[in-house]
Amino acid sequence: MNIIQMIAGEFNVKESQVENTVALIDEGNTIPFIARYRKEVTGGLSDEVLRNMDERLTYLRNLQERKEEVIRLIDEQGKLTDELREQINEAEVLQRVEDLYKPYKKKKATRASKAKEKGLEPLALTFREQQADAGTPEDLAVPFIDEEKGVETVQDAIAGACDIIAEMISDDPDITAAVREKTYETAAIETEAVNADEKTVYDMYYQYREAVKSIPNHRILAINRGEKEKKLKVKVSADVEKMEALISQHVITDENSPFTELLRETIADAYKRLMAPSAEREIRNILTERAEAEAVKVFAKNTEKLLMVPPVKGARIISIDPGYRTGCKVAVINETGKLLAYTTVFPTEPKKDIKGTEAVLGKLADKFKINTIVIGNGTASRETEEVVADFIRKSGRDIHYTIVNEAGASVYSASKLATEEYPDLDVTVRGAMSLGRRLQDPLAELVKIPTKSIGVGQYQHDINQGLLENALDNVVEDCVNRVGVELNTASPSLLAHVAGINMGIARNIVAYREEKGAFRKRSELKNVSKLGDKTFNQCAGFIRVSGGDEPLDATSVHPESYKAAEAMLAKLGMDKEDLRKGGIPDIDDRIWAVYGEEEKPEGGKAGKTRAKSLADLKALSQKASEKEKKPKRNMKKAVAKMAADLDIGVPTLSDIISEMKKPGRDPREDAPPVVFRNDVRSFDDLEVGMELEGTVRNVVDFGAFVDIGVKNDGLVHISQLSNKFVKHPMDVVSVGDTVKVKIINIDRDKQKIGLTMKLK
Repeated sequence: MNIIQMIAGEFNVKESQVENTVALIDEGNTIPFIARYRKEVTGGLSDEVLRNMDERLTYLRNLQERKEEVIRLIDEQGKLTDELREQINEAEVLQRVEDLYKPYKKKKATRASKAKEKGLEPLALTFREQQADAGTPEDLAVPFIDEEKGVETVQDAIAGACDIIAEMISDDPDITAAVREKTYETAAIETEAVNADEKTVYDMYYQYREAVKSIPNHRILAINRGEKEKKLKVKVSADVEKMEALISQHVITDENSPFTELLRETIADAYKRLMAPSAEREIRNILTERAEAEAVKVFAKNTEKLLMVPPVKGARIISIDPGYRTGCKVAVINETGKLLAYTTVFPTEPKKDIKGTEAVLGKLADKFKINTIVIGNGTASRETEEVVADFIRKSGRDIHYTIVNEAGASVYSASKLATEEYPDLDVTVRGAMSLGRRLQDPLAELVKIPTKSIGVGQYQHDINQGLLENALDNVVEDCVNRVGVELNTASPSLLAHVAGINMGIARNIVAYREEKGAFRKRSELKNVSKLGDKTFNQCAGFIRVSGGDEPLDATSVHPESYKAAEAMLAKLGMDKEDLRKGGIPDIDDRIWAVYGEEEKPEGGKAGKTRAKSLADLKALSQKASEKEKKPKRNMKKAVAKMAADLDIGVPTLSDIISEMKKPGRDPREDAPPVVFRNDVRSFDDLEVGMELEGTVRNVVDFGAFVDIGVKNDGLVHISQLSNKFVKHPMDVVSVGDTVKVKIINIDRDKQKIGLTMKLK
């Protein structure tokens, strides 16, 4: 098995790209570093492709190791043939290797093994060979009667031989694979209630049947949970006759032999006793793995969208964590997230002190120049929102409010991390403060929370936790490194997700910062305990030092490319100090002036436009404001010439150029902005046919949940997302999207709202 060739074929890339990527991974480079700073080596593979490739590489290497182990184990038994070795080596999935190994795998005592101990294997082989002139089964069984061995009759001998044949059939890799495939293609999942009289959330599955191959992933996970909670009985139902007929095609070679009837009975026993239970387990595992993989994918995509919600800059916030009996916890934070004040108000039952709440909000708003109020979406959110909206309306203050998802806030507020950050604050104050900071910088705040607690997936507590945590860690790492981290303000939680940095090193960075003062340049990181050259190389490009000694430290340009960046700027008549002024927006014009050539006119020669002097370059700033028709440019060609001149790769130079235009640009700026509210709706105000604007809060297999301004989110079922066929809701919407919807049904008893996006 050539792993490089396999991966290249599967990902439709060159073998050289795979070879180079594998070498970089094996050297210990992180995926974000490879994706960003080794584009020349990988051919520009994205971080997503690289992660998938890394995962596939791990699988294939583990597969190869297992093949070698299985070959060794069979060889030790003296049963390895050239044909079997070839079959194992040609296997492309682990399941095939295990199927081939199954006949040679040591088993606990079985009916077949006991029959073999009684010396009945030769009889079984005779039956299996189906020679027409061998005699009847009864005649052949007589010589094997041995009372000392427990074979007292002909029937005992035949039964033991059939047990051996049944195990041979169930161990046959080709038969096993055929039964598994047939079961998947034709069988059904059937469920019933453990207690039909008990009302549960699994009512729809009390008498339920659906084809294995078409059952949706979310129903698989729901059924699994119902079974785990002992509310449902689940089985895989297959057509027994068809399965036995399929096995017969592999076993019975002569319909007219004296052994045919006996073999048919043995096949029936083999399927019912050995193969059907095994096939059911395997099919259930296949379905679960499929559903978990999709759930993890959905959760990861939702998490990415949530983490990449743009920060709200300049927000001075009153953050409210709603509640009833114990009141609403209030935290006031400034533009940088610093806690200014905290208190408790009681706008809800049982006290319902609305006037007192309004007075407190007014004083805080005036004293701290508040422009934003944040409300958590948990218990009492609806009632609190009404009071806040009314307060803003009556006061006439220029204040907006928004609702934030408080999932995981309580987990963070009671965590060891929160205790270390704010040892003198009550958990409720920490929670309220966290909600406000989620608005200011969602990424920086949400990384403090166990990702599965963020609440933007489905059945996250039921799926493989290792698989989920690994995927979510990758998402967080990619998001953090895509945005970049300000070295002098980042928390240990945020720093720990930078490429190459773990929590231990992150804490060392913060400790160094607190002891020595603010970092003046990236290279100071090398003075941090346990942060060596290799770690520095991985993390440096994702670290920002704004206002430091080195202007390039505030950009995504890696220190290894500083000399190239400086040489580029010099050739363009600029200096890196120009970056402090907001970048070089006209850098394309400058590159063109030095390296560009006009496109060749039809029948003529290309006209050179190279600058004659630095004075020509300096004049570009004045010309930029003049309205003049620019000639057609081939900027790719110009950049390629510059790259050759500077002896640097084109992808790296392109990234440097992009960074020079707007140093330290936040990619989250491309995401939809946060939607602020100026009104509040009651569930009772809703009517079928009403058209509203809302924000997508969660995307799952069967649709999207949309916040339309009431306590409960409405559901846009997958069938209502578009007039066109939708394979998956994520093809249409993402977490954070602002969408227009229409109400199509309201269940006031269950407080459920059905929505559609098919407005035309």
